[in-house]
Amino acid sequence: MKTILITGGAGFIGSSLIDELFIENPNLYIINIDNFDGFYAKEIKEKNIQKQLSNPNYRLLELDINHPKAVSDALCNIEIDSIVHLAAKAGVRPSIQNPHGYFETNVMGTLNMLELAKDKKVKKFVFASSSSVYGSNPNVPWSENDLNLEPISPYAASKIAAEKVCQTYAHLYGLDISALRFFTVYGPRQRPDLAIHKFFKLALENKPIPFYGDGTTQRDYTYIDDIVSGIKGAMNYKGKGFEVFNLGNHQTVSLKELVKAIGETLGLELLLDKQPMQAGDVEKTYADIGKAIDKLSYHPQTHLLNGLQKYNQSIKK
Repeated sequence: MKTILITGGAGFIGSSLIDELFIENPNLYIINIDNFDGFYAKEIKEKNIQKQLSNPNYRLLELDINHPKAVSDALCNIEIDSIVHLAAKAGVRPSIQNPHGYFETNVMGTLNMLELAKDKKVKKFVFASSSSVYGSNPNVPWSENDLNLEPISPYAASKIAAEKVCQTYAHLYGLDISALRFFTVYGPRQRPDLAIHKFFKLALENKPIPFYGDGTTQRDYTYIDDIVSGIKGAMNYKGKGFEVFNLGNHQTVSLKELVKAIGETLGLELLLDKQPMQAGDVEKTYADIGKAIDKLSYHPQTHLLNGLQKYNQSIKK
């Protein structure tokens, strides 16, 4: 039986990936390591994984990747075919208040998982990076070939550092590592701190939504199902060594357009709480996804309005 280790598997992306992997192949054995970090309520993550807890091919280990001996001990005598490393401290703005914690988890935690892969001779390693590594790079759409990475938050810097550690381990130990730069993922189970979740909640409560800047900032919003398809592509990718892939939608949406689309989805006119731009925010994110299309058979299918409608349906359940 093929065994996959997924870190952060109780979160938004991880739990969605696990559900999809079991739909495709019920005979997989999936080990989920999650420490239920207090960044948001544990109950949300418990709900994410509820339907898998009775699955005999699913094992939850409530462990912290910053404690490598505990992780190693829990996995002794278990052969692992691949690792999908999603666990991280997330969010740009919180990283400005807690840079040490972000580097400990996002860099040292990744190093710990790479050491595990090396020791257990796990060749395939998929790492969740972020579009934030591009910083304020004006050369859009952003390409993996552009080495002009100028992070403007500790979160972004920690992801670049973790990518470099991955590259080093691929070189030294022959690991096959795909670093996936996610672009503004949204959809059912989305983290409560993210814009679309907050905007829907506040709009339904008839409260004003925070509207930063003049509304012209743009994001490449990518629906969760498309991100999951990209991760699966990376898991099946036969390339050797270290490679970086953008996983985005290759479409930009301004804050003004997003607010309008959410209003249309809900049939409401959203109230705005206009505020200045926040530290760590960039003007625009925009993914060149040509490499992922070519090598991972990645083809995002979900237009923003359709994704917002699916999200709206999920919160009604």
